[in-house]
Amino acid sequence: MDPLLWLGILAVLLIIEAATVGLVTVWFAGGALAAAIASGAGAGAGTQWLLFLAVSLVLLFFTRPLAVRYMKRGIPRTNVNSLIGKKAVVIQKIDNLSQTGQVRINDIEWMARTESDGETIQEESVVEIEAVRGVKLIVKKCKEEL
Repeated sequence: MDPLLWLGILAVLLIIEAATVGLVTVWFAGGALAAAIASGAGAGAGTQWLLFLAVSLVLLFFTRPLAVRYMKRGIPRTNVNSLIGKKAVVIQKIDNLSQTGQVRINDIEWMARTESDGETIQEESVVEIEAVRGVKLIVKKCKEEL
């Protein structure tokens, strides 16, 4: 195959990556670059395809986890998301079926619910915040008290 064809594939893959910014095609762009270099060096079509696949897979499996971890590191947690994993005190019995429940954390009162409808948590219990859904905190009872 012609090196220009591989460079064209490389350009298309980079344009797709720039449009999605999802770390989807950049790994295959690296494979296309390796295949373009091999094509320019006179390698056969089979070798070019094998090199394209091998380099793409190596980049995908070995560098993607590092890149994803690096990209997520810069995402700041919002005030609400920073509550996840923290402990709060129940100030009104949490009962999903009765649609009751409030907790206090950082001197702010929040509506609270449990993940399962059959579970209730009594007042003065310590809970851990698992998630935020709209204006409600999803909590679970802690084994340890504050």
